[in-house]
Amino acid sequence: MTSSGAYASPPCMATEVDTFDFDPVAGNPEQALDVARWRRAQRKRLFDLRDGLGQSGRADISHAICGHLETLLDAIGLSAGMVLAAWWPIKGEADVRPLLIQLHEKGIRLALPVVAVRAAPLIFRRWTPGGQMERGVWNIPVPPPEAEVLSPDLALAPCLGWDAACYRLGWGGGYYDRTLATQSPRPVTIGVALAAAQLATIFPQPHDVALNMIVTEAGLSAVRQDPL
Repeated sequence: MTSSGAYASPPCMATEVDTFDFDPVAGNPEQALDVARWRRAQRKRLFDLRDGLGQSGRADISHAICGHLETLLDAIGLSAGMVLAAWWPIKGEADVRPLLIQLHEKGIRLALPVVAVRAAPLIFRRWTPGGQMERGVWNIPVPPPEAEVLSPDLALAPCLGWDAACYRLGWGGGYYDRTLATQSPRPVTIGVALAAAQLATIFPQPHDVALNMIVTEAGLSAVRQDPL
């Protein structure tokens, strides 16, 4: 929570700031621009879908997702001393903080993503439930600069949309793609989304990085079959 004890976060303006979807030097710039326009429309549709669930509906979905994640993380073998990266929920994203608190009590080290440099890979600062937080880029609460920087063994990533190939549609800043592309070894990465937010495809572009799995309120909903 923040120093004031509040959990609420103001709207994130990432989609107005970053334009990662369109690559003007891509092999087919016209096609890339079409994809960028399509994604912009999908983001609005999917946000409206999520917003329309209401606070109670989103809370029920978050509770179900936490239960499925707990089972999956146990199966994967998450254990004391390992590092799990998650996120601070904004704009109606699933709230997995209750699960994170349970994992912290079991000795799992937790981390939250931080935009240290714009249009660059994220860093992950250690987060302790109830610890000090400050406002970061787009006013999102983040651990303070003195927090330890960690390399995640597993990472949870919020998805606005997703497809069966485990590609993620986010807010358009490209931060998760940049981050995963530079990490070696890559953490096991699990997208978290609404079941109804599944797309036939996100029309992946060269910069898009697939996740390993997708979890929704319906359970484990997609697994990447080929090596990443």
